[in-house]
Amino acid sequence: MADVYSPEKRSSIMRAVRSTGTGPEKTVRRLLLGLHLHFRSQVRDLPGTPDLVLSDRHVVVFVHGCFWHGHANCRRALLPTTRRGFWTRKVASNQRRDRAAARRLRGHGYRVLTIWTCQLQDASKVTRRILAAVKSPLLKARAPA
Repeated sequence: MADVYSPEKRSSIMRAVRSTGTGPEKTVRRLLLGLHLHFRSQVRDLPGTPDLVLSDRHVVVFVHGCFWHGHANCRRALLPTTRRGFWTRKVASNQRRDRAAARRLRGHGYRVLTIWTCQLQDASKVTRRILAAVKSPLLKARAPA
């Protein structure tokens, strides 16, 4: 199916997609505040610049858009039919970057929690996942190789 927008309009729409301060990220912030958990946003000195960091609990939270990060088996992650190769490479690159950042964070002793946009439909389930991550024992940081 062809795109319903002109290439210029589609480009404008995609350019307007925010990377920080998104609606889903704000929803997770509200959940954390409701749990009385202290966090920092967009911590640039950590690998992958996690969306939210609970420093005292050694937990980082990434709030991923299903489309941009390629959420498996999610209807929101369907790629456009035009320029399929570009979008496949783009999403695969994002996934590689996400895995590398998570691996490095775990190496520093952080628990990594990824919350997908579609999962925010059930806030109580996301809240339980956050509590489980916060209550799990601290990870040991690995010695540098």
